[in-house]
Amino acid sequence: MGEPRVVFDHVWKQFARGERHDSLRDLIPSLIRRVTGRRQEGGAEPGGGRPDAFWALQDVTFEVRAGEALGIIGRNGAGKSTILKLLTRILKPTRGTRNLTGRTGALIEVAAGFHPDLTGRENVYLQGAIMGMRRAEIAAHFDEIVSFADLERFIDTPVKRYSSGMNARLGFSIAAHLSPDVLLIDEVLSVGDMAFQEKCQARMKQFRADGVAIVFVSHHLPAVAQLCSHVLLLEGGRPLRMGAPGDVIAAYCRGTGASDRDEVAIAATLRANRRKGVDAFEIEPGERLTLDVTLDFHLEVERATVGVVVWDLARELYVYGASSDSIGIPMVKAGRGETKAYTFCFDANLTRGLYALEVSVFDHDRHEFLGRVRGIRHFQVVERVTFDGVANLYLNGREVSAHTDRSAPLQALAR
Repeated sequence: MGEPRVVFDHVWKQFARGERHDSLRDLIPSLIRRVTGRRQEGGAEPGGGRPDAFWALQDVTFEVRAGEALGIIGRNGAGKSTILKLLTRILKPTRGTRNLTGRTGALIEVAAGFHPDLTGRENVYLQGAIMGMRRAEIAAHFDEIVSFADLERFIDTPVKRYSSGMNARLGFSIAAHLSPDVLLIDEVLSVGDMAFQEKCQARMKQFRADGVAIVFVSHHLPAVAQLCSHVLLLEGGRPLRMGAPGDVIAAYCRGTGASDRDEVAIAATLRANRRKGVDAFEIEPGERLTLDVTLDFHLEVERATVGVVVWDLARELYVYGASSDSIGIPMVKAGRGETKAYTFCFDANLTRGLYALEVSVFDHDRHEFLGRVRGIRHFQVVERVTFDGVANLYLNGREVSAHTDRSAPLQALAR
């Protein structure tokens, strides 16, 4: 696939709480404070050995080639935004190197460059110029930009009259009509309504098909799973795992769902009756899933139940929950050191998205959870037909001929 277009080579980044000198914006105030003899309390140069210095990134390495998309995921504060700032040259590394080859576009804070008193038309040219597009290039794409944002009727209205969604749509549309070699994306695929989000994702997939190298930072795991060829998981500024989207997202889900109790150790595997060649974590709506659960008890219990919950990760929505006693499994009785195993089956009548499974053990005598692990397994529902909502109710219908007698269709159906 040729030489990599994005190289991040053993990069470390250190900050000092209270003072930074990594960009012109930070350097000028710092110089003024030095000239006037004023310093921020607790300030320190990165790398100066002061106790207020800390590492935001530690030895991070990755490459992205043409037609590849790297997803970067992790909790808040993991270092995702720091990587983007390093790639956009807002910051410079403390150690290591980063290099980008070719024209770079950034979909970050897409409406940040808009002037509120200018019209949408004027802001298209302003924002395009900020992104490095020539005026002739902007003019050539102008109609496409406006049509993509669905703002034809409002393009000559000052953007201060726009809703937040209209601003976001226009900003994304401008950036999406660049012709970049490298594209940096930060959470912008969640702008607008569902229909516009689908257009955004389709546009990003087209960029990949056209050979653009993409770095995508997001908390929106379904979008990461659908768009990216590989994923990097960060934790505390360190690279925790790099690999296929399904494997890395599964590791992230398990990490975010670790139990804070150790009276019962919970393990689980997920199986599906899928077509040959389909990824292990991808299923179709309505497919039968089998969840095998193993419990290792570290104390004696007389009356416990096993709970299974399905969460929609994109919406942080509780989708479904049931306990073992509600489906006819007797109360769990186990001694210290004993292992119990259970199998649960269910039909995933869900619309497309990424879902996580939670497994818990509840002691009815102690009235407390002995163990609960959210994200112990996850699965992705894929489909070609767009459904709204969470559940797939398999809606079907047929056209009924119109008659002057309004009861006729009902009579026909009744027969």
